[in-house]
Amino acid sequence: MSILNRRKADGKDNVQGTKQAITNCDGVMGKQDDKNTKEQRGQGPMVVHQRTLKRPVSCSGPGLHSGETVSLTLIPGEPSSGIIFKRTDIDEGDCLIPASWDRVVDTRLCTVLGNADGVTVGTVEHLMAALAGCGIDNVMVEIDGPEVPIMDGSSAPFVFLVECAGVVEQKEARRVIRILKPITVEDGDATASLKPADRLSFDVEIEFTGTLVSHQSLNIGLVNGTFCKELAQARTFGFLHEVEALQAAGLAKGGSLDNAIVVSGDKVLNEGGLRYDDEFVRHKMLDAVGDLYLAGVSIMGAFEGVRCGHKLNNALLHELFADDDAWCYDTISGDEAGAAVDGGIWAQPAVA
Repeated sequence: MSILNRRKADGKDNVQGTKQAITNCDGVMGKQDDKNTKEQRGQGPMVVHQRTLKRPVSCSGPGLHSGETVSLTLIPGEPSSGIIFKRTDIDEGDCLIPASWDRVVDTRLCTVLGNADGVTVGTVEHLMAALAGCGIDNVMVEIDGPEVPIMDGSSAPFVFLVECAGVVEQKEARRVIRILKPITVEDGDATASLKPADRLSFDVEIEFTGTLVSHQSLNIGLVNGTFCKELAQARTFGFLHEVEALQAAGLAKGGSLDNAIVVSGDKVLNEGGLRYDDEFVRHKMLDAVGDLYLAGVSIMGAFEGVRCGHKLNNALLHELFADDDAWCYDTISGDEAGAAVDGGIWAQPAVA
């Protein structure tokens, strides 16, 4: 099906009426637990706690590449379990895939995670970005297919799911990765780096010479709900000739103008145009937020990316974790608590 043929708007089934009770599943602990944690610098009265969902919540929609309908349920996670994907359609072998930088098996068209049994889940970046931007530390993601539903091509539907489910604090302090020295990776004229900073920020620059996209740049600190307000609605995008080539190769079967911006020459083909004048760079930043959350916890540092994509974002995490002097685990308290990412979403306090 051509991407120019708009998919019938049964999009209501994507988000509305999604709440659904599902038995909770225990998570598994993330890696590198032996890394020394610096306990609560700045002994202020406020300590940032881990957060999870208040109740399960579900959605369904087409997978971008398969075109098949996929159902997904977000389930409250145990403290310190992190984000874990569970393939409910897998009957034999290991169906669990931790959302971790060292589980990335493909970055050509999207970020794909896999486990030792060859079980994979793809297009995780928009969901991961929503969980990162909403300050969700622990959740089990049950999914009955090999890729996360594309929804509208942004993170906004997943943010809506979090808002529907509600958020609760957990007793344990939130653990973050503090960047201690600059780390940079390069691939031709593309670069990605992390530098020490007292909050998580993103500075992204893109360049598509000779196209409507052209050159765009954006710098945002991920505090006070900025992800939900400034990035979540930015949609994935592509160029018409590339989309047609993908579909001719049997890919992007679920792609449509309902879930991606399509550029042809100097025109945006989507009815209604762009959601932001610089929606293209905002989506690249959204992707980076999701890819970096595969560090396992939030990062206290400044990300800078020039022409970066999923491959380079993951290479940056590999470079970071290869240098024990470049990072440490820490917690957030005192004056730094105001820089904790929470998406501007209130959380029910933890029960003492």
